[in-house]
Amino acid sequence: METQPPSLANERLGSLDAYRGFVMFLMAAEMLRIPGVAEHFPTSTFWQTLAFHSEHVAWSGCSLHDMIQPSFSFMVGVAMPFSMASRASRGQTRAQQWVHALWRALMLVLLGVLLRSIGDKITYWTFEDTLSQIGLGYPFLFALGLATTRVRWAALAAIAVGYWLFFVLYTPPADWSAAAAHVPKGWLHDYTGFAAHWNHNQHPAWAFDRWFLNLFPRTKEFTGSAGSYSTLSFIPTLGTMILGLIAGQWLRDRTSSREPLRKLVIAGACSLLLGIVLDSSGLCPSVKKIWTPAWIFFSGGWCFFFMAAFYSVIDVAGFKRWAFPLIVIGMNSIAMYVLVHTTEDFFGKAVTTHLGKAPFHLFGDAFAPLLHGAAVLLILWLILLWMYRRKIFLRI
Repeated sequence: METQPPSLANERLGSLDAYRGFVMFLMAAEMLRIPGVAEHFPTSTFWQTLAFHSEHVAWSGCSLHDMIQPSFSFMVGVAMPFSMASRASRGQTRAQQWVHALWRALMLVLLGVLLRSIGDKITYWTFEDTLSQIGLGYPFLFALGLATTRVRWAALAAIAVGYWLFFVLYTPPADWSAAAAHVPKGWLHDYTGFAAHWNHNQHPAWAFDRWFLNLFPRTKEFTGSAGSYSTLSFIPTLGTMILGLIAGQWLRDRTSSREPLRKLVIAGACSLLLGIVLDSSGLCPSVKKIWTPAWIFFSGGWCFFFMAAFYSVIDVAGFKRWAFPLIVIGMNSIAMYVLVHTTEDFFGKAVTTHLGKAPFHLFGDAFAPLLHGAAVLLILWLILLWMYRRKIFLRI
């Protein structure tokens, strides 16, 4: 039974589109090559800070760039209650919704594999891409979308505790070596003591991929990911998606526009605090690359805060016009994701061919990569604007 006015129940959240657009912009902004610019200004706090937040941290810790994948995963969860309600209102049966969820999951997984295979001689079967990770967890998220809030919280707890035990109870093989496990040379970020259970490619998710990924055709044996990314990270990623699902239910069930804000802020504070405590106590390090349970809550806390901030400004206060560039991206996030991964080199060469190199050196050689990347980014945004105005939205 609906508990909120129909106007709120059917209202599209501009904040969700803007948040999604912001995250996709952060991903695309890699082409601005800001860390390279910062190398020319080693004493500049501004450029060094911008550079830090424009790339992933080596292992533990967090930059703004590290929040891209958890935010995208979180928003898949936020959108789930709205999507399910929309399909139900159009007369879709539960069975039809299940078929769609499974089809969407499969397409996300395969699209992730496709994008990771660009430039390879054969299909590169790996499931670490953001889309593949979301796709692997999507059927479980849909099932939890049909469950009660209590079951969702219980599932989150089971994932966090179970995945923690999965790592704690694992012992690397006696003949393990960093070189054989594809750990980068000069790696200086290993933990000691209890936290060593979460060291680079010395964990059970790595061991699983040593078996699983070698079942697929490969040009050479898979020994480990250079970043320690793994297929089974979809399990804790599902934890982040569940946090988003809970937030999405609060937003959809709101009886007034301001009602969910308090819940989002409190949940953000509690989740962030739990992540910090787990990390600082040594019980579980907060590492994005292997998506530790501490990372579920640490990154999830920030996702709640981001969602609350965008929601309060756009949907509560009504200040929406400033977010239009982000909304254009957010309403076609899959298109932006694919464009970035498939056309960056093409447009990069095109702007140099047709404009030459001189325009990008107007402010000196240090800023040339930034201006060149900005030109490519503008082209991608204009493509999305064209699609937006013609109501062309890429959906899976």
